[in-house]
Amino acid sequence: MAPAEKPGAGVEAGLCSSCEYSRVVESARGSSFYLCRLSETDERYRRYPQLPVVECSRYSEASKADLGHR
Repeated sequence: MAPAEKPGAGVEAGLCSSCEYSRVVESARGSSFYLCRLSETDERYRRYPQLPVVECSRYSEASKADLGHR
């Protein structure tokens, strides 16, 4: 999913919108959420963080190729 197509186009997601550890998940009802994949191995990270995320100690910007394939 390209950044402009990410969930909540009118809502700023903060760091999650460009982080290599985030993934967009769509519910059966059509809602979209940012999943933090760091939560799979580290309990300090919320699975679905409250947006916008403005600070994260493990933030790592995804490559432009990765952003286009979410």
